[in-house]
Amino acid sequence: MTRLDAVMRRNFVDYASYAILDRAIPDLRDGLKPVQRRILHTLFEMHDGRYHKVANVIGETMKLHPHGDASIGDALVVLANKDFFVDRQGNFGSILTGHSAAAARYIECRLTPLALETMFNDALTEFVPSYDGRNREPVFLPAKLPVVLMLGAEGIAVGMATRILPHNLRELWEAQIAHLSGKPFTLHPDFPQGGKADVSDYDDGRGKVQARAILDSPDPKRIVIRAVPYGTTTESVVASIESAIQRGRVQIASIHDYTTDKVEIELELPRGVRADDVIPQLYAYTDCSVSVSSNIVVIKDRKPVEMTVSEILRELTAQLRERLRAELEWEQEQLTARKHWLTLERIFVEQKVYRGLETAETDDAVRERVWTGMRKFARQFVRPMSDDDVKRLLELRIRRISAFDLEQSKAEEAAIDVKLREVARKLANMKQTSIGYLKDLIAKYGDHYPRRTRLGSFQEIDKKAVARANLKLAYDKESGFFGSSVKGDGFPLAVSEFDVVLLVADDGSYRIVPPPDKLLIPGKLLHAAVFDPDRGAAFTVVYRDRQRFAFGKRVQIQGFIRGKEYLLIKDKAGKVDLLLPGDADGILHLKFAAMKRQRVHEATFDLAELETTGVAARGTRLAPKPVASVKLGEKPAPRRPSGKKGEQGALF
Repeated sequence: MTRLDAVMRRNFVDYASYAILDRAIPDLRDGLKPVQRRILHTLFEMHDGRYHKVANVIGETMKLHPHGDASIGDALVVLANKDFFVDRQGNFGSILTGHSAAAARYIECRLTPLALETMFNDALTEFVPSYDGRNREPVFLPAKLPVVLMLGAEGIAVGMATRILPHNLRELWEAQIAHLSGKPFTLHPDFPQGGKADVSDYDDGRGKVQARAILDSPDPKRIVIRAVPYGTTTESVVASIESAIQRGRVQIASIHDYTTDKVEIELELPRGVRADDVIPQLYAYTDCSVSVSSNIVVIKDRKPVEMTVSEILRELTAQLRERLRAELEWEQEQLTARKHWLTLERIFVEQKVYRGLETAETDDAVRERVWTGMRKFARQFVRPMSDDDVKRLLELRIRRISAFDLEQSKAEEAAIDVKLREVARKLANMKQTSIGYLKDLIAKYGDHYPRRTRLGSFQEIDKKAVARANLKLAYDKESGFFGSSVKGDGFPLAVSEFDVVLLVADDGSYRIVPPPDKLLIPGKLLHAAVFDPDRGAAFTVVYRDRQRFAFGKRVQIQGFIRGKEYLLIKDKAGKVDLLLPGDADGILHLKFAAMKRQRVHEATFDLAELETTGVAARGTRLAPKPVASVKLGEKPAPRRPSGKKGEQGALF
């Protein structure tokens, strides 16, 4: 291995790791990609209750994100349109129509109350230096929400990709409560565009979802689209409908898009077409129905892992419990520290310890007098006094000491005791504490996030069954071409794009093909019809070989390879004289070829005597001599008895 090979291998691994861990795949701990985390942290640092220009937010975020303003702006717009963490003002585009946002200098944003309450806590956040070392950024946000499931995510890294479908926030909270209570739970996606979804194949995030538009038919001649599927827009849906119209798959007279903040696309139907027939075609051939696959990959312990929705929810519920515990312990520590100081301050003033400082001549003597004076009341201390406490007591001003309110200090200590007991009670039962926290969130924010996607079971649409026979096929005898672009009057057929056509020529060759545009037929076309692979096609074949001996057989055409040429007769130089339906009946009149001293010039053969054989079989020889012509005559009717006495067939 050369030195350059080693460098490339090492650098590619570094690049792949960076793309996976720090760009494309969300972190399980806070459900965010790095750019989203940096945007939210910047908004938190800038938060003053007022809206900020998005351009300013982008500029501040660039101190943490080394990949340019375009990526930050796009990520901020996407995050804002999810309606969870960013309160927006101005034109942020539309997920319904696909329209882009206005320029960053015209639109404004700030954090939502939900984000402020559940996503940030500086005391519990681990920070690292930014890419240039001038600032600090969080390793992850101490989120108390199942962010990765509520937001959803899509990302393509090196050698892997993730697609996590969004879920309803209220349902996620209820599932967390169920898990903490030891009850089963089931989660299904909820798309911001609304629409309908069949989640029977979701498989806990390892399968797929069939998403459909909501189609309303106010009358038989009109269809109104009220919601579009996930991953589509009104523009893409209209474009797919127009494409289907051009291909003849759907008959629609006109399309009117009245979408504003709600989807409303009106489809007018032409005369003779009904909405009940068109709706299945829209689901079959347009973006009114799409399949959305789920592939959950997240970063856990700095490694990409595949997980299910249930596994993620259980992991995040345990994480919520630990973060609530950490917050309570931090609050307990702060309350204890506050009570400790209040106790020291009260003793210092109430017991007039400060008066002993008047005769001290050095700093060491002053500190010693404080230690000596306070040591007498050590039993009242919340915790042992430290040098920092002594220093802080010595910093008390005379005005503070003279105006000290003893009753107010004792009341504050009592209030802190109440809070400490409440914190201790919550810490003693973290299960109920977590459930109570989730119930409070549901009561406060649950109504803001109703389910938007209707769940149900869809009947699979058979595209062949709803396909229109929109292709017109014909055969031109002069040129020998057959197809949709051929102008001729032979064998006119109306077929759909899913049909296959059986073509039989007089040289005995046949093939089964999709509707051709223009196909040259060898010889003369004898048969052209739609072929049903399940039923096959039966024929009675009468042909002559190169020596003009006549043969007949009944055949059943069944299995086939599309476009491959097959032979009904063994002799390639032969010719098919008659190609009749499989149950054909009648008498064949065979006229022999002229020969010297020939006494018998013709013969007959009853088609009923033919047996079914394989397609490649020679068949039954119909006459002992070469045949000049073959004609089919009707089978004579059976002779009826006359009923007269003495005649043959008389009745007795």
